[in-house]
Amino acid sequence: MSEISTTFVELRDRNAAALIAYITAGDPKPENTPRLVSALIEGGADIVELGIPFSDPIADGPAIQAAVKRSLMSGTRPSDALRVARVISEKYDTPLVLMTYYNPIFRIGLRKFLTSARNSGISGIIVPDLPVEESADFKKECVAASLDTIFLAAPSTEERRLKEIISQTTGYLYLISLYGVTGVRRVLPDTALELVKKYSIALRDTIPLAVGFGISQPKHVRDIVRAGADGVIVGSAFVNIVGENSRNILRASAKLARLARSLKKATRMA
Repeated sequence: MSEISTTFVELRDRNAAALIAYITAGDPKPENTPRLVSALIEGGADIVELGIPFSDPIADGPAIQAAVKRSLMSGTRPSDALRVARVISEKYDTPLVLMTYYNPIFRIGLRKFLTSARNSGISGIIVPDLPVEESADFKKECVAASLDTIFLAAPSTEERRLKEIISQTTGYLYLISLYGVTGVRRVLPDTALELVKKYSIALRDTIPLAVGFGISQPKHVRDIVRAGADGVIVGSAFVNIVGENSRNILRASAKLARLARSLKKATRMA
């Protein structure tokens, strides 16, 4: 059983869902990221998604695009993200997931990249621009490297394609709950909660369901978990804190931990 799967099993035994926190590696500088990730973990994050900055982040909204820009301007490279992962994995048992577009993987070389990721303490990989239909080589190499392959599904995903995605996904399925890009929403629409209910039924006894896009408040977390999610993914709310406090990493860390703590408390299953 993988580190990610073990985490979900342990949380289920405690009647809780997973808090999955996203942060962009190298924002505002690579040397800051270990401290920021530590704050998220110590605040209660059960899994951390570490984003590799890429110049054309098609799935990301303004907050994460701004974080990517700050990271790239600081000179962050994929190797820096892996160094951060290595530092974190030596200190914590919390599973780390790498989120990256396929271009950096292709440029480095699929097998070399995945081997380096695993050796750096990464447990799973998310590649938003890699369709499941074109993922055979990627899947094969991830299996060889003992890395979970986390695929995404969306409100527009057809039933036939969803079955294929479920068959290839390990660790958890990342459900995009809303149309559009990432970003903080004040209110989650009823359509998002209905979608979670639909997917939780479809995935029953197969793979954990983690839901992202728009989640930023304890109420959002409670509603998503009560609708049937096994985990909630929070990104922009954390990234905004880093952006607003980029000149004071101690303050950013304290605010990250505080928000993570409040969100984690809301993951208790009804």
